[in-house]
Amino acid sequence: MATTYAPFPAGADKATPAPRVSEDWLALIIGLAIFVLALAAIANVDLLGWAVTTAVWADPGKALTTVSKTYAALGGFGALVATFVALLAVLSGAAAALGMSVKRFALAFTAVFWIAYASWVVGNFAHFAAVTPAELQKFGIGWSLKLTNEGGYIFALVGGLIIANFFPRFAEAIKEAVRPELYIKVAIVILGGFFAVTAAGRLSLASSLLLRGLAAIAEAYLIYWAVVYFIARKWFGFNREWAAPLASGISICGVSAAIATGGAIRARPVVPVLVSSLVVVFAVVEVLILPFLAQTFLAHEPLVAGAWMGLAVKTDGAAVASAGIAESLILARNALEGVNYQPGWILGTATTVKVFIDIFIGVWAFVLGYIWTNHVNPTRDRARAAEIWDRLPKFVIGFVATFVLGLFLALGTPPEIAKRVPAAVGEANTLRVIFFILTFFSIGVLSNFRKLWEEGIGRLAAVYALSLFGFVIWVGLLISWLFFAGVRPPLAS
Repeated sequence: MATTYAPFPAGADKATPAPRVSEDWLALIIGLAIFVLALAAIANVDLLGWAVTTAVWADPGKALTTVSKTYAALGGFGALVATFVALLAVLSGAAAALGMSVKRFALAFTAVFWIAYASWVVGNFAHFAAVTPAELQKFGIGWSLKLTNEGGYIFALVGGLIIANFFPRFAEAIKEAVRPELYIKVAIVILGGFFAVTAAGRLSLASSLLLRGLAAIAEAYLIYWAVVYFIARKWFGFNREWAAPLASGISICGVSAAIATGGAIRARPVVPVLVSSLVVVFAVVEVLILPFLAQTFLAHEPLVAGAWMGLAVKTDGAAVASAGIAESLILARNALEGVNYQPGWILGTATTVKVFIDIFIGVWAFVLGYIWTNHVNPTRDRARAAEIWDRLPKFVIGFVATFVLGLFLALGTPPEIAKRVPAAVGEANTLRVIFFILTFFSIGVLSNFRKLWEEGIGRLAAVYALSLFGFVIWVGLLISWLFFAGVRPPLAS
């Protein structure tokens, strides 16, 4: 009989007070609010044009500007300050709704925002980000790492990792504002509208991607979960309480799936906490590796690369951001070969796959909850069908809402209105990028490798590493290839 293993630090099993509202609902509200405010530009009312945006630069004075010329008088630094103040106000309100100390959050967010955005600006330096010969000539430079401007995400991630592992006291001091799940969920809500505008010109292709994505995740995760659960139980001797959340965290969608599964099977709180910590650590490794593998081996199969990021990278934040990096790298490489694909399709493919996975979480948590409470560990507190709704990540509703609204505005309105939609959605997308930056930095800050090892997480990490690098990544690549090979994004006009 297999032995059982249940590592956890003292005190980690204690329940924490429930927040007044969940991060999912807050992400839905904030994301929809940003998207709706951006749409006012369709009626020539520019409400978000003051937001800061960063271009590839060689002269620091030209790095920052406002997203809209309407607010050009603010200047680049003025736009950055305005963006910080606006996000501070909105997110401090979210902190209050979560039952947090607004003062502590505001102080922490100040540090998080300025360090994260400084990392983004550094990542946009021409010697790091310029790609094409024309760009090198434009900036008067002879070499570049060719990371594209989204290499700034890597700088934000590395900045967070340095703080987590070399300045742990500072990491602890800013932990109130280190909330990658909130930031990425807001970004995904906004991303729905951006993808809709991208898809509007190629609706048949977009529909095909939706169907292919649904088929891919159904096939992948029925394989993934069973194999990871078997490895955890039979090869490493974990009991069911640990094996089920671990299987969900590795195979479905990281943090959200581990937490949902832990709740569904009535596991102790420490179980999903430690599994979620592992998810974040390994997501960092994937972000640093997979986009560059995709550029090297999948440059001519861009949508395979997008689906692979969605299936293989195990958090919403890391998966979507990895797809963003992979898209920039792949589009840049194809541009050097004279092929200019329309941007947004690789990112949209990964996000679509991820959204289907998030929907799957609610259903899977109910299935496991039913099995556990009726057969594995019968209790009076039986799983209810309503748990499908309870476990469903609510920000998914926001993604669908902005997608449908964006598609309607792009295709169902008179031409004089429809032509203004891309610029309006572009303003919201600028803030989406900023939430991505905050996500990357936060993921890094949460990745204190020494602390995780001290908490007795070694054997859990062994299961995760074996499962992820032994077959999850490669099965995901195979399934992505089966469903998306030969499907190309449209060429840029």
